[in-house]
Amino acid sequence: MVPDPTFGEDREDLLPPGHRIGGWTVTEPIGEGGWAIVYAARRAEEATGPGGEGDPVALKVLPTAGLAPRQARQVAETARREAELARTAPHPRLIRLLDTFVLTAPEHPQLDGSIVLVMERARGTLRDLLGTGLDEERGGRIVAGICEGLAHLHRSGWAHGDLKPENILIGADGEVRLSDFGLATELTGTHGYSAPLGTPDYLPPERWKEPLGEHGVKVRATADIWALGIVIHEVFAAGVPPFPGATSTARSAAAQQYAEGRAALRLDPGIPPFWRALAADCLATTHAARAPHSAESLLARIRAHRSGRRCPRLRPALLLAACTVAVVAVAATATAVRSHPGPPAQTGRLHVFNAERGCQDRTDRDPRCSLGLAVDPKRPYTAENVISTRVWHGDVLDADCQLGAGLPVINEEDVASTLWYRIRLPDATTGWLPAVRTKDRPALPDCH
Repeated sequence: MVPDPTFGEDREDLLPPGHRIGGWTVTEPIGEGGWAIVYAARRAEEATGPGGEGDPVALKVLPTAGLAPRQARQVAETARREAELARTAPHPRLIRLLDTFVLTAPEHPQLDGSIVLVMERARGTLRDLLGTGLDEERGGRIVAGICEGLAHLHRSGWAHGDLKPENILIGADGEVRLSDFGLATELTGTHGYSAPLGTPDYLPPERWKEPLGEHGVKVRATADIWALGIVIHEVFAAGVPPFPGATSTARSAAAQQYAEGRAALRLDPGIPPFWRALAADCLATTHAARAPHSAESLLARIRAHRSGRRCPRLRPALLLAACTVAVVAVAATATAVRSHPGPPAQTGRLHVFNAERGCQDRTDRDPRCSLGLAVDPKRPYTAENVISTRVWHGDVLDADCQLGAGLPVINEEDVASTLWYRIRLPDATTGWLPAVRTKDRPALPDCH
């Protein structure tokens, strides 16, 4: 973490440089968040030998003085989770925990009895990098590292619970380290329980409606996938979140509108198509819709994309899940019956309509303006459910029948429809176009 130059000014509750904590000497305060204050430190001289400073570390100090018993127990539980996860599930993409102890500091009563976590020192946070203009190569490397860490956590039976740029550190080697496991939840089967805490901008839609039970609220690994979708968007959109609003409350409300089908998912058109599609998959509106997009499957797609390899041969149902073909430029809530096409009774001509105004006058067939034809209009209209052939605004397509009871699609102008047209392409393949993607309304027979 890069120190904030203004942090610590005139703060009497902070430990001064040179203060001894256990076998460590404080060099400067770095920052604070939640229950903790974080300091940079080095091992005390007598522990390293004459002239030796030792490797820098970060001391995460969790004060307990003055807290109500319930709050003190919560702080202790936060520290226990971090220590337990570090002990049972170490990994190169997780920040290393080097030591834990209780601080004895009678000269600083407000810090006496604090729990101290000694961790490896990072170069900075992902938040520090978001405004610097990450290119696709560097951004892709960072997202791959995040997926590596999440995949390990989920395999080990943990959900992070508070994935956000501040908790994604960049180590001295330039690689990703996930950190801050105070809200990590140990999973039993598909879920676990946690206190109703977290950062609103990164909480999945279902979390706002999850009932609070005796053990807390239900937490699943797919909550981390939702947060990952937010982070991917921020990485490739210079820190801009995918949901609009000047405040966290406003952005959370926009995410709820999207989840309820009252607003489209409008991802930044400047995000490269592969990463835009990946973010859209992570931002599927329900736990069930996100479940196929595990951290491991996302990592496989990223590695295939970054290496330029073709997707491995998989069963058709798994092919698109492993290697996405392009961005889906509609809401992830827009959901899409595989049909067995027979000879069409009649055909109708449809002109493709893209509601994004910036795409209507383009003639260069920019991939970012392309639209997907669904495989199945009663399954989620996401990257896993589109055929490889793309279409653009103004293209003329042949439709042979219509389905009036598909799942609803909402376009960028918030126009919704459950009507779908089956498209027969020149190579005899078929796909489905939602009616909101055309202004034509030919009278066609119902699909059977």
